[in-house]
Amino acid sequence: MGCASTVEKALKKVPGVTEAEVSLAHSEVQLHMAAPVTFAQLQAGLSGYAYQLFENSSALAKAPTQFWLHKKVWGRAAFNTLNCLVGCSIGDFGMILFLQALYPDTSMMTQMLLATIAGLCTSILLETILLSVREKFNWASAFQTAFSMSFISMIAMELAMNTSDFMMTGGKAAFGNPMYWMALAVSMVVGFLAPLPYNYYKLKKYNKACH
Repeated sequence: MGCASTVEKALKKVPGVTEAEVSLAHSEVQLHMAAPVTFAQLQAGLSGYAYQLFENSSALAKAPTQFWLHKKVWGRAAFNTLNCLVGCSIGDFGMILFLQALYPDTSMMTQMLLATIAGLCTSILLETILLSVREKFNWASAFQTAFSMSFISMIAMELAMNTSDFMMTGGKAAFGNPMYWMALAVSMVVGFLAPLPYNYYKLKKYNKACH
């Protein structure tokens, strides 16, 4: 066990490695990384010890599948995506209600476009506030981080939400119609699921999250 502990501690010191688990029974080490790490970097991390790493071709073949099987990352990605969904929904549905109440003659294409823009703005605003308050970013850094990390995710979410909503209701907010509320629920679910794999990928590979 001492050998395993030594190797694990040495590999955890390599920049980008968050976890290292050595299996003496299988002569294998399983790594979790917050950033890309080369095999040469791992070898260098053990250079001061009497141990050496060898690439396992069968393990490498399984890597793409194992990449998507980290439950904790899925949980955090789901939480991050939910935050994005809340931010997008505030602006998106708020804009649709505003236009249909005060400017009912606005074309459907214009409504969808303005709703998407509003959703992006409110999501970035919400994320900026969260980063500033929770992570103690200054406002400029919080805004830049919110925009760069979340833009693709929010675009996918907005397109999914508005497309599903339009297909089911024609984009009209009819509160007295049960079909509207069903369409709203469907569009929220679709908006949540559409960017979830992308958010997981960014979080798993680069340790970057929507929120």
